Amino acid sequence: MSPGTHAHTHAHTPARTHLSADTPALRPRSRRRLQASIQMSPSTISHLCLLALPVMSLLLLFSPTGRSHDSRSLAPGCHLHPFNVTIRSDRRGTCKGTHLVFACVGYCESSAFPSRYSVLVASNFTHNITSASRCCTISRDAKVKVRLDCPRGRHHDEMEILTAKACRCDMCRRSRY
Repeated sequence: MSPGTHAHTHAHTPARTHLSADTPALRPRSRRRLQASIQMSPSTISHLCLLALPVMSLLLLFSPTGRSHDSRSLAPGCHLHPFNVTIRSDRRGTCKGTHLVFACVGYCESSAFPSRYSVLVASNFTHNITSASRCCTISRDAKVKVRLDCPRGRHHDEMEILTAKACRCDMCRRSRY
């Protein structure tokens, strides 16, 4: 390219973003249209993208989906979910033991709808909404033994606790045990 000739490239042309306040909530009373123009060079845009990358990585790392060990826990339904239980013999934790047990975690279907005419008549028109719901619950459990270790090897106690073996969506109850 000879001196004095100019090549038109996008590398030196600033990127423009137009912001318009043309929505009813942002429209000024005088019915004028507001516009703002922001000029950024391509290097500024690339720097902003590089700054956003670590932030997005942290959001993914600390989001429940980013660190989920079992994708089934996020799926619809009721699933086994592991967690550690620590049992202490007293408030000071003289003897204690830890064991992996399972709980039932998830969500099941629920609905509410206007009652049928026969239900309205039977309830003297007081039961106008019918609801049906199912809750995630333990359908099969088992006892597991937790060994409580005491300091200086004095003695070792064992305790039995329950763990879930199977889960299902079932009728919701106030108390199961």
